Formats: sequence, C-alpha cells, structure tokens
Amino acid sequence: MSPDELKTALNWRYATKSFDPAKAVPAETWDALLDSLVLAPSSFGLQPWKFLVIDGADCRQRLRENSWNQAQVTDADKLVVFTTRTAMKRADIDRWIARLSGVQGQSVKDLGGLAGIIEGFCQRMSPEKQHEWNLRQTYIALGQFMAAAAVLGVDTCPLEGIDPEGYDHELGLIGSGYATACACAVGYRSADDHTATRPKARYPRDEVIEVHP
Repeated sequence: MSPDELKTALNWRYATKSFDPAKAVPAETWDALLDSLVLAPSSFGLQPWKFLVIDGADCRQRLRENSWNQAQVTDADKLVVFTTRTAMKRADIDRWIARLSGVQGQSVKDLGGLAGIIEGFCQRMSPEKQHEWNLRQTYIALGQFMAAAAVLGVDTCPLEGIDPEGYDHELGLIGSGYATACACAVGYRSADDHTATRPKARYPRDEVIEVHP
C-alpha cells in the first residue's frame, strides 16, 4: 500500500449511519479483521480485553434496545462488543507471562523480573484506576480495528452511545471480570446514507500537530 492509498482509505472512512443489511463481509476479509484485533498493541502486552462477536439476531435486537435504538446494531453485518478487564490481578499477569514464555521460548523464571515490574505498576493503582487503564488500552484496539477495516474497504461505526450495564446484563458479563467498553458495527454503507458524501471536517494539520525541536 502506498502512502496515497493509505490516505485515501482513511479519508473514505466515516462513522457509517446506515448499513446495507443485505451485504455481508467476505469471510476472508472478516478473518483478517479479527486478526487485527488479536494483533492490537497494549501496555506490557497484557491484552486486557475480550472481543465479543454478536451473531444472534435476538441478542442484537436486545442490545439495540440498550443502544438508544441505533439501527447500526441490527442492520450491520457484524457487531463487535469491546469488553475490558475490570481489574488487573496477579493471575492475569501470570497468564500473560506463561503465554510469553511459551511463544518466545524464555522460561517463566527468566521472565520473573518483568512479572515483578508489571505487578508493581498495577499495585500502585486502585481497582477502579486499573479498570480505567484497561479501558484506555481497549480503545487502542478499537482504533486499529477501524483503521484496518478502512484499508480493506469495510465500513464501521463505533458505538459509545450505549448502556454498558445493560450490555453487561444481556451478555452475561456480570461477575466475569470483564465489562463493556463500547461496540462497533461492521459492514457496508447503504446507498441512501446521505452522511457518506459529507466532506470530512478536520482541523488543519498545523493546528493539531506540533513539532518540537
């Protein structure tokens, strides 16, 4: 992909208001988008999230009722709910260290120093602050997911206008250690979505980017 192609894709992307319910994301494309979630970066690599792909029509209708009746929830081909860890416990750290050990061929003992650094960092935060920290990591994954979709010519709409507690109840997240952060509808824009042709309004580059010597 050339720099111009990347800029074209990002300019093409917008928060799609109306999806075409009859148009499905090809399986190969969807598989790549799921991998973009798996490959999302996070602090210390902890990946304090779980991404719920909601396929059931009945479930999506109930989630729509907890989303100010936004049609994207049911009309888009795919709906992903982004959930985040409500805290970061030693068991979470040990799980990550074990995975890192298995993938990179280092012993858990050799990774003990890293585990201690992560635990010390987390212990300086209250459970509420840990949740906030994890939430910020989850939005990194959302950003990567939406950018990847744009590159592949797939429309998205991030959804924060939802009732997270309502989602938690519907999805059985209460007491699971995870809580809803946001959702993202995925598919293809409807031909009658008039917002698709609106020029993208952004501040000039020199107003949002400063280069410090």
